[in-house]
Amino acid sequence: MTSHLKIDFVSDVSCPWCVIGLRSLEQALERVGDEATADIHFQPFELNPQMPAEGQDIAEHIAQKYGSTPEQLLRNQEGIRARGAGLGFTFNLDKRFRIYNTFDAHRLLHWADLEGCQHALQRALFAAYFTEGRDPSDREVLIDVATQAGLDPMRAREVLESGLHADEVREREQFYARQGIHAVPSVIVNDKYLIQGGQPVDVFEQALRRIAAASRLPAV
Repeated sequence: MTSHLKIDFVSDVSCPWCVIGLRSLEQALERVGDEATADIHFQPFELNPQMPAEGQDIAEHIAQKYGSTPEQLLRNQEGIRARGAGLGFTFNLDKRFRIYNTFDAHRLLHWADLEGCQHALQRALFAAYFTEGRDPSDREVLIDVATQAGLDPMRAREVLESGLHADEVREREQFYARQGIHAVPSVIVNDKYLIQGGQPVDVFEQALRRIAAASRLPAV
């Protein structure tokens, strides 16, 4: 019997480990096959909610926030690049010079969920920022990416320019903060099981198999 899993993937557009976590989760679900199907809903988390519109130089930002040296940053980037390549994702981190505000991207993702295109938009946003080096706070970029994901560009513009879904995004951010989610990616399965971090495919696979098996047990 196939188990159906509800997965809330709490993440930020500007988080490279969220890319790795998503790719690993997707591949784990492929491995699980007929044991489980899943609905994935992307939930908002802003790593830098106070980031100004113009963004900040990434080396400066990482040094201020984490105390990392330029050498440590390069080593970390190489590790991320290698993990991404192993999962079929291209990190062109030499094109990513700045960290940007991602609130509008989260508003667009909320709308895309209502339209049934959220997963495609999330993947397109990751590629736009980490592979192509585009600015995810630029509304023209967001409209273009939304169009690539199969969404109506005119409606995407209306959403962005109207401020639509701002309250809903802030409510979801606050909800997950109250649940103790302070780092991403955080993967919550069936509102009960938490898997944190950009885990390897094997880790996600084992967890999903256990959760799927547990969901098939009769209620006590």
